[in-house]
Amino acid sequence: MRVFSQVTGIVAPLDRANVDTDAIIPKQFLKSVERTGFGPNLFDEWRYLDRGEPGQDARGRTENKDFLLNRAPYREATILLARDNFGCGSSREHAPWALLDFGFRAVIAPSFADIFYSNSLKNGLLPVVLPTSQVDALFDACGRELGFQVTVDLQAQTVGPVSGAHFAFSVDPFRRQCLLQGLDDIDLTLQYKEDILAYERRRRVAAPWLFQ
Repeated sequence: MRVFSQVTGIVAPLDRANVDTDAIIPKQFLKSVERTGFGPNLFDEWRYLDRGEPGQDARGRTENKDFLLNRAPYREATILLARDNFGCGSSREHAPWALLDFGFRAVIAPSFADIFYSNSLKNGLLPVVLPTSQVDALFDACGRELGFQVTVDLQAQTVGPVSGAHFAFSVDPFRRQCLLQGLDDIDLTLQYKEDILAYERRRRVAAPWLFQ
């Protein structure tokens, strides 16, 4: 998992509430369990005018020119701004994979679906919860300035500057430390590799019939 300390980048203002995981990455793309390759199909039904299929080269498809991420400078955005209940719907880890593969490092919203929030933290995508008034201020700033940028600082737990101010957010201390160190659940387990191997050696002696 990539280390997350801070990211400075263009904010893509997706002014929609209740964006569900099927909109983030439609169900036909869930056949792969690799974490990469989903970026071209992020928000597939909104980004393209035809239906996408797994393995299809997105470069030959017809884009919806009205969709935010198909316009400059948002093709290069690294921070997504959204409304309430982002990531609702079915539980699919592919949703944060697709956002990360597109290039997003953080998503800012007033609230997130619980499972999406957890999956994001475990995969290196930072979900930032801010009050609605502060999210409104970010949308206003995006409206005033094309390509508006902010810095999301996990170390300081701030977003800004917005009109000279920085907005504070909080993340569970354990998950914050995992992001700062780039440790996913597998990396955390491997920290105890020697203890696991020692336990297996003891079990082979104490209960050899289990290993026949």
